[in-house]
This record gives sequence, structure tokens and C-alpha cells, in this order.
Amino acid sequence: MWAQPAYGVCNSTMPDICDLVLEDHEQLRRGFAQLDDLRAAGTSADDLGAVWQPLGDHLDLHAAAEEEIFYPELLSVGQRAEEETDDAIKDHNQIRDAVARAAGEAPGSDGWWAAVTAARKANSDHIAEEERGALADLRATASPEQRQRLGTAWAVFHGRHRDGRNIDRTDKSPEQYVQDNT
Repeated sequence: MWAQPAYGVCNSTMPDICDLVLEDHEQLRRGFAQLDDLRAAGTSADDLGAVWQPLGDHLDLHAAAEEEIFYPELLSVGQRAEEETDDAIKDHNQIRDAVARAAGEAPGSDGWWAAVTAARKANSDHIAEEERGALADLRATASPEQRQRLGTAWAVFHGRHRDGRNIDRTDKSPEQYVQDNT
């Protein structure tokens, strides 16, 4: 079943935010793969919903954490930060919208699968772009100390909002977000 990543102290130092974002990406990929396996096995709608709910929450949590912690820092130090951030916020909006659509459908229904597939596609595109662009930019421009400080903030954010509690799930204007965070 779906398992959220456990963020904690590793060898007395906090992990680099880039590594934590990549861990989240892998957890999200695995969550979608679990849904594939369940679909192939003809799993019940209740069981599909039980796996999707924490995955959908984690998609929203991941976007909220990036918007709170990762992208403001990228905007302050990155070389291609405005373009990368604008694109990421658009992607986050697509992912959030698909997660919300899935919540309005019966698990296992055609409409639910369409929404889950849209979330998966938007997420897959986003994380591939982010790994090539924003993460590489932050690794090249932020100091190891900055990345560890952000890693600590990331872990705290995930701890405070475990299971997607109390996060902002509203779409954002990419232009306004960039303006507000530069």
C-alpha cells in the first residue's frame, strides 16, 4: 500500500532539499505504479480509493511544499528561475485540478480514471521538467548550507502538514506568484 516518505535526521545532518524533492518524486511515481497494479488485478473501488486518497493528498502536499520552500529560494538564486517557476506553478495548477476532479468521481469509474490519468500525466511532465531544470539550477546556484536549510524547512513542512492537512489547495496565478516571490 501507499506509504508517505519519512523525513528525518540522517547521520546528524539534514538532507539536501534537492534529495528530498527527488525522494518525493520517486514516492509519487511508485504511487501511480501501485494504481496500475491494482487496476490490472481488478481491485475494488473502495481499495482503489484507499490507495488514491493518500496519493492525491501527497500530490497536493508536494506542490504546496515546493511553493512554500523550494521555488521562493530558486527565485532568489537561480539563473532560469522565473521561467522555471512560472512553468512549475502552471503544472501544479493542472495537478491540483486533476486531483480535485478525481475527488468528485467514484473511484474506479471512467471519470475517476480520466482524472487520475490527467494527474499522472501532469505530474510526470512536471517532475521530468523540474529534474532537468529547476533542481539542476538550484544545485548549481545554492550553497550546500542553503540546500540543507531548505531541507530542514521541507521536513518541518511535511511534518506539520502530514497527510495533506491544512495546505493551500487553490490554484495560483503563475505571474503573480513570481512577482510576489522575487
